[in-house]
Amino acid sequence: MSEVKAPGTMLGHPKGLFLLFTTELWERFSYYAMRAILVLYLVDKVQSEGGHGLGWSQADAISLYGTFTGLVYLTPLIGGWLADSYLGQRKAIYIGGALMAAGQFLLGTPHAWIPGMEIEVFYLGLGTLILGNGLFKPNISTMVGDLYPEGDHRRDGAFTIFYMGINVGAFLSGIVVGSVVAAYDGNFQAGFVCAGIGMIASLIIQYLFAQKLLGDIGTVPAAKLEATKNAAKGEVRKEPLTKIERDRIKVIMVMGLFTIIFWAGFEQAGGLMNLFTNDFTDRMIGGWEVPTTWFQSLNAMFIVIFAPVIASIWVRLGKNEPNSPVKFALGLVLLGIGFLFMIGAVLEMGGDASAKSSMWWLVGAYFFHTMGELCLSPIGLSMVTKLAPLRIASLMMGAWFLFIAIANKVGGLVGSLIGHGGSVEDQLANAMSIFAGIAITAAISGVILYFMADKLVDWMHGAEGHNDTEEAALTEEIGVTGEHEAIKR
Repeated sequence: MSEVKAPGTMLGHPKGLFLLFTTELWERFSYYAMRAILVLYLVDKVQSEGGHGLGWSQADAISLYGTFTGLVYLTPLIGGWLADSYLGQRKAIYIGGALMAAGQFLLGTPHAWIPGMEIEVFYLGLGTLILGNGLFKPNISTMVGDLYPEGDHRRDGAFTIFYMGINVGAFLSGIVVGSVVAAYDGNFQAGFVCAGIGMIASLIIQYLFAQKLLGDIGTVPAAKLEATKNAAKGEVRKEPLTKIERDRIKVIMVMGLFTIIFWAGFEQAGGLMNLFTNDFTDRMIGGWEVPTTWFQSLNAMFIVIFAPVIASIWVRLGKNEPNSPVKFALGLVLLGIGFLFMIGAVLEMGGDASAKSSMWWLVGAYFFHTMGELCLSPIGLSMVTKLAPLRIASLMMGAWFLFIAIANKVGGLVGSLIGHGGSVEDQLANAMSIFAGIAITAAISGVILYFMADKLVDWMHGAEGHNDTEEAALTEEIGVTGEHEAIKR
């Protein structure tokens, strides 16, 4: 953070917001473009067999995907600490962005250039991406908040604008990378290079305009500024946790366990559901086949369309608005409903290896998964900020990210149960078991959480409240959604 604010506004917000909006748009384009084709690249045949991939089994590919996305949520804890203590946010963004671009280009290195070293270069690229993400991800979002002084009512709206940039980038990524891969005859290396170009665009935009539009924001490590403030105020005495604080921490821990269940199911989108789309879905519209990666853009599109609608519904319910645990429970149930559509897709095939399911089953699944996300995801981060004692707020936020990291790894392990090889019929039977298992687990978890809701609210000790005016409540609701998505994605 910085106490030196950049001058100039646009549409009532600092111009720096729109710089960060554009920077994050291209960074998310880069990440989601890579995410959309990662598993497809792993399972595609090796070049000697006429493919462009590494020839892995579906189980191994999905397991690696889970490990990768899990680490994506762990490294920001380290990256945030490095930026706060030593680098400053802006330098962390430059270093992280450069590492991410390098990682994408390593993934995009043609196999003919590195005969016999495809796996080594692949792992090097993936590791570089993970490290770069750790430096970039937490700090770009923090700089949005640093544009505004304490108590500035524009801050919630700023995160909403920022969040739209994230989802525009995510929406475009699947469509663009799918089109590029198709244009290069299924060559996934071209897709990774496309993602790398997006990351370079993000870096160039930040480098050219940061000083002019952000001033000194992000140049001084937060620890130095905090140390200066604490020295002026005198040493703060550490107090033991009170009973109220312990109860509130218990709420965070309990809700975190249910968060693991939700995200483990939701993250099948980039793994098992991605493979199902590619192998078992009829994607033909007339004589044209919809690229597999385009379906990865549905979630972002539905979020942009329905986030304001869901926020408005909660506000209009007024005092009848469900509390946070009930919203979590509803999110889990909606996730389960989404997987009923995937069960329908498998049933439509009737066990016939030559049959294909309708793409509309996928559209329905992604729609209900997004509705579940909008019920559960935005309030998670907000809940931690409201319940965590101030002196250990960062620790609790780290614990929350740890839950999400565990969820991604668990999701990879669950998706990998599709098995190592076997017949198409076996794969379909395993997919049916996985989809049904997730649907049942999500629904039961939602019911359990619903009946625990009153006790959890008691443990919150009044931390949940409502705004007095509908306008203020709507602004806060959409802003919380934006802030969470800015950090989650």
